[in-house]
Amino acid sequence: MYDTAVYAGTFDPVTDGHIDLVERGAKMFSRLIVAVAANPGKDPLFSLRQRVAMVEEAVRDYDNIEVIGFSNLLVDFVKQSNAQVILRGLRAVSDFEYEFQLASMNRRLDESLETVFLTPAENHTFISASLVKEISKLGGDVSQFVPQHVFAALQDKFTAKK
Repeated sequence: MYDTAVYAGTFDPVTDGHIDLVERGAKMFSRLIVAVAANPGKDPLFSLRQRVAMVEEAVRDYDNIEVIGFSNLLVDFVKQSNAQVILRGLRAVSDFEYEFQLASMNRRLDESLETVFLTPAENHTFISASLVKEISKLGGDVSQFVPQHVFAALQDKFTAKK
């Protein structure tokens, strides 16, 4: 039996699709750690501190969810967190090859870790943080794809750049 899972991502920004997986993961495990990756190689729109705060706000009603920023190797973070499972989302078949490769590599780095895949609810399968940022940057309304506080942060970010 596994009691702790880590759901890791850049969450730049956190979307309703992410939240769907977090909520479902919180029902599956007694403790769920949402690990927000620093990932400077992706040139995030929001700082690590801002992304952690946005996720914390989105999951504040859950007692068994902890949000932590990290910048080390995921398998090391998972071990340091005393977790046994990596939770990952699969939106489409196109995600599968990369996620399968990642899960295989993580298992090779630490054979004690398991990876569990969840698919988002059908109404969230097309949502990606990249699309949300692009639509928002071009002045589109992304309020139906992200929590309200994230929508406000996106509006502030892109209004300030104009």
